[in-house]
Amino acid sequence: MVKTKKSPAKKYNIAVIGGDGTGPEVVAEGLKVLKAVAQKHNIDYSLKEFDFTGKRYLKTGKLVGDKDVEELKTFDSIYLGAVGDPEVKPGIIEHGVLLKLRFALDQYINLRPVILYPNVWTPVRDKGPEQIDFVVVRENTEGLYVGTGGYLKKGSQDEVATQVSVNTRKGVERCLRYAFEYTKKRNKRKQLTLVGKTNVLTYAWDLWERAFHEIGQKDYPGIKREYSHVDATCMWFVKNPEWFDVIVTDNMFGDIITDLGAVIQGGMGIAAGGNLNPEGVSMYEPIGGSAPKYTGTGKINPMASIMSVQMMLDQMGETTAADILERACVEVITKKMKSMAAGRMGMTTTEVGDCVADAILSLPA
Repeated sequence: MVKTKKSPAKKYNIAVIGGDGTGPEVVAEGLKVLKAVAQKHNIDYSLKEFDFTGKRYLKTGKLVGDKDVEELKTFDSIYLGAVGDPEVKPGIIEHGVLLKLRFALDQYINLRPVILYPNVWTPVRDKGPEQIDFVVVRENTEGLYVGTGGYLKKGSQDEVATQVSVNTRKGVERCLRYAFEYTKKRNKRKQLTLVGKTNVLTYAWDLWERAFHEIGQKDYPGIKREYSHVDATCMWFVKNPEWFDVIVTDNMFGDIITDLGAVIQGGMGIAAGGNLNPEGVSMYEPIGGSAPKYTGTGKINPMASIMSVQMMLDQMGETTAADILERACVEVITKKMKSMAAGRMGMTTTEVGDCVADAILSLPA
C-alpha cells in the first residue's frame, strides 16, 4: 500500500542562529536535510536568520537584546549552530546568547539523548548500541547558573567569592514531572534515575530527593525510581551504561555528565541536544562548540546538527518525519561514514549532508 502525502496542518516558523566558527556550516547541512524531509512529508516551514555572533559583538557590542527575545517568542522553534569566537573573551557570547535565550525563553529542560548508533566507535570496551541508549533530562534555568553570588574584598588576600545554587520547588518539580512523563512515553525500562549528591549537598538535594519520591509515589507508580551520586554515575556511564534508561539531574551535574555521555556515544560529532520550553519556544543545537580551527575546511561533522533537526521535528509533533530522518542518519553512519571525528569521516561536511538528504528521499515512507 502506497501512503499519500499529508496536507500541511500548519506552517512552522523557525529561527536560525548559525553562530560562530563552524556553526553556519553544520546548520547549512541541517537545513539541507530539513528541506528533503519536508519535501517528502509535505511539511510547510519558513526560516529567518539572526546574526548573534562574535563578529557582530566585536563590531557593535551587541548580542541578544530584549527586542530580539520578544521576536523569538513568536517562532515555533530555534535552530542553533554554535557560539564562541576566539577573539571574544570566553563567557561573553555564551552568556549573551545561550544563557540569555535559555533564561529569557524559560527553556527549563535540557534534553540529551545518549545513543550509540551501529558502526560508531566508542571508547567503552565491550559495549555496543544495545548497552548505550539512555536520555538525560537536565534542569536548565536554575542551580549554579542563575548567577547568584558575589565578591567580598575582591583583589585582596582576604578575597571571598560565593556562587549560590538556587533550587526552587517550582523549578525542581516541573523538571521532575517532565522526566517522569518522558520516561513513561519512552516506554522502555520505565526507570528514572535521580542523579545528585545527597550525602554532601544536603539542602538542595534534600529538596530534589523529597520531590522526586513524592511525585513518583503519587502520580507515577508504574515508573521505577533509582538514585545515584553524580560521581558514581560517571563511573557507571563507563562501566555499566546499560543500567540507565532516563536520568534527571540539576543544571551543573547535567552539564558535566552529558559531555561524558557524548564521549561514550561516539563524540561531539554525533551529540545533539534540545533546550526545551514545553509550553513555549524551544531551541535545538549540536552540543559541541564552534570549533574555529575547522572553519571553512569541510572537515567538521554535521551529524549532531542534523540530529538536532530530528529532535526539533519530533518535539514539534512531526514524529513520522523525525523517524525517517533518524533512519536516514543511521543508514549514512552505518554504511558510508568511516568515523564521527572531524577530518576522519571519509567525506566532507557537505557530502555528509548530501548523503543524509539522499537517504531520506530514497527510504520508504
